[in-house]
Formats: sequence, structure tokens, C-alpha cells
Amino acid sequence: MEELADILSGLEQRINVYKNKLIELQKRRDRLDDEIKTAKKYLELAETLYRVEKNKARSATPQQVQSEDQEKGVPKGSEEAKDFLFSPFKFTGLSIPEATYVLLKEEGKPLHAKEIYQRLMEGGVKIRSKTPVTSISISLNRDKRFLRIAPNTYRLVDAEVQREERR
Repeated sequence: MEELADILSGLEQRINVYKNKLIELQKRRDRLDDEIKTAKKYLELAETLYRVEKNKARSATPQQVQSEDQEKGVPKGSEEAKDFLFSPFKFTGLSIPEATYVLLKEEGKPLHAKEIYQRLMEGGVKIRSKTPVTSISISLNRDKRFLRIAPNTYRLVDAEVQREERR
């Protein structure tokens, strides 16, 4: 009887190990699915920009390029096409402090953590937290480049801005 209990106990342990491994693999698959979606979007946007530039290089009539682009939803002009390609994923791959630094530098004024969160999400930063605004505040409080000027409101430290302006 004791031998049977040992066998059952061993099987329960294996079941738990396999369950945990399955959960870990599913999480990894979800992360890879997100990366695949992002890569597909980049590819689609790059191909669109390529077609626009290729059509311009061929000196096609403006009406032909314009009609093809309008069908695909591509903005007119090379600069607009580049903005279309790069703006949706401006902060992809950056950490919260790195992306916030770029954002505040471009903005030139302090922002509340809620606004920072919204802009970072729009720019491609993925924050997997139940309380993303709190996560942003904690990250910025730990980074010497940022100064908290009001509750959950941050700006760049003046020395950082001056250093960047000198470059």
C-alpha cells in the first residue's frame, strides 16, 4: 500500500511539473506571437514605403501613383510615407525610461504619467503590468534624468536637456 502511495505521489509531482512547463511554454508562445505581429506590421509598412518610392523613381504619372496609394491607404509624398512607416512604432524596443526620455525631449514640457503611458503604448512600448501608470512612475523615480514636479508628473532634469543641446 505504501508503494502505491509513493507511485501516486511521484505521478502528482510529474503532473505539476508538466503543468508548470506547459504554462511557461504558453507564455513564451504569446510573447512570440506578439513579436510576430509586430514584425509583420513592420514588413507590411516597409513594403508599402518601398512601393511608393519605387513608383516615384520610375517617374510614373502622378495619377497612377496616387490612385495605387489611395487604394492601399498610403499617405501622399515621401515624407508622409516615412511618417506613416515609422511613427506607429516609435518606441518599440525601448525601455520605459528610454522611451520617456525621447518623448519628454520632443514634447519640451512636463507630462503626467497617464499621458506618458498613453503615448508610450501608442509608440509601441508594451507594459505588462496591472498598474502601468504606477510602473512608469516607479521607473522614472529611479532614473536621475527625470524630475518629479507634481504627483505623477515628470520633466527632464535641466542638466540632461543642456547636455543634449550641446551635442
